[in-house]
Amino acid sequence: MKRIILLFTVMSTITCLNPLLAQDVKKDYNVVPSSEFYLKVSGGYFFSVFPGQFPDVGPYAPHDVRSTYNPATGASTVVSDKVLTGSYGAGARGGITFGWFFSKYVSVEAAFNYYHSKKNLMTRQLTTVQGSGQVAGSIESHGYANALDFAPSVVISPGYEKINPYVRFGLVVPYWGRLHIETDAQTSTPVSTGVVAQTTIHREEEVHPNITLGFQGALGVSMPVCSRLDVFVEAEYRNVPAKSKKKEVTVYDEKTNVVNLATNQVISTQQRSLNDLTTAERNTEYVTTIDQNSNTPTGKSGAKTTYKDDNKPANDFKSYINIGGLGANAGVRWRF
Repeated sequence: MKRIILLFTVMSTITCLNPLLAQDVKKDYNVVPSSEFYLKVSGGYFFSVFPGQFPDVGPYAPHDVRSTYNPATGASTVVSDKVLTGSYGAGARGGITFGWFFSKYVSVEAAFNYYHSKKNLMTRQLTTVQGSGQVAGSIESHGYANALDFAPSVVISPGYEKINPYVRFGLVVPYWGRLHIETDAQTSTPVSTGVVAQTTIHREEEVHPNITLGFQGALGVSMPVCSRLDVFVEAEYRNVPAKSKKKEVTVYDEKTNVVNLATNQVISTQQRSLNDLTTAERNTEYVTTIDQNSNTPTGKSGAKTTYKDDNKPANDFKSYINIGGLGANAGVRWRF
């Protein structure tokens, strides 16, 4: 980090001193040639706006459910149920921008940005044994989004000296993105008197989006440091909806121990890994309509789900998320 800061300081110093050495200092930093190119480097943080309900995680709805289990009757009672809402618009963004001045009032920009959202709780189910508080089962999923986008825009300013406000507006075209979902689950199922099957599962999935189009707008101000170097800060709003195209399980680890509770001895162990999943368990194709021809689940045995055709990707309803938000950016601009 210290080397990066030192390199940036040296580059900025050279940029500012070069016109002085050439004895060609501009008195008005904002008077620029009609065809001057520039380069911007920026970073910022965004907050989610207009949060909505998260999509389902497989068969689990976006709810935080707390239940109790009565081992004598086998009945479960829901104690509380909360809908989980939010957005993937909260997170850090950084990028590089290439720009071109038509005049000191108008320029066009082409930005390339990388975005990483914060991790969101998507679903949680916790079941405890009635009267003891012992955990009988739990499922918890978290998700976060990564994306690369191309953002062309137009920048308009009054061309003031020293402190120059501007407005920027344009499009956002995500050309790569993934929604990562991580799920951890554990269950304890009675097998016979004093014997239980304890299962733990860790699962990671990647949701691929369809091509989409979003919008951006920003209000900012730039301030010259020297004749070819400016600093800027801005407030930006982005609206970038994304809908799911397909999903792939990338990590899967399932382990079941049959345990004698009296001695705490493991009687037997069964395991399943990623390679043990069927095509339908591992891959999902999202659709807008589910009908009799869709490849949907037909049954369940433990953690294993069977489908109409285990050798083809499963079908599920499309889900929608928004990776846009309201945030602040800051950076530097070099003019060539």
